[in-house]
Amino acid sequence: MTSEQGPDKVVIGHIAGVYGVKGWVKIRSYTDPIENILQYRRWQLGLPDGWQQRRLLEGRLHGKGLIALIEGLQTPEFARTMIDTEIAIERSELPSISVGEYYWVDLIGLEVVTIDGHKLGKVSHLIETGANDVMIVRGEREHCVPYIRDDVIRQVDLDSATIEVDWDPEF
Repeated sequence: MTSEQGPDKVVIGHIAGVYGVKGWVKIRSYTDPIENILQYRRWQLGLPDGWQQRRLLEGRLHGKGLIALIEGLQTPEFARTMIDTEIAIERSELPSISVGEYYWVDLIGLEVVTIDGHKLGKVSHLIETGANDVMIVRGEREHCVPYIRDDVIRQVDLDSATIEVDWDPEF
């Protein structure tokens, strides 16, 4: 069950499985650190017929993951039907960021162009490698472009939906 993310919503995770017999679910969080997802109490669940608001009743770390109890999912049978459902929040709930900083979600879909004007493609997703984040850019071929500001990433322009990079298109 997935829904398109609108401009007012940001997907922050999804329901990954069922935990226990009281409707608890396993959560795959896209926040960093993963437990930050638990700071948001009003979740939007991406159901086939649209987004539906549900309250996070309880949540905690469990091993290397997270478990949560979500309003309306108090049986394991119903919780099982929610596996793979996206969890979103209203964009207005995100913390403010400084000028020149971007949420990953805002970079996905932007056109990546070299400083020489060669179009590499669009940002498909980003990955965290430990050393630096990497943009996966898909065009005629796939490029893995390190997200290193001022060195590789020269300019991000959300208005024109482009990212200018100092990157060899053959790499």
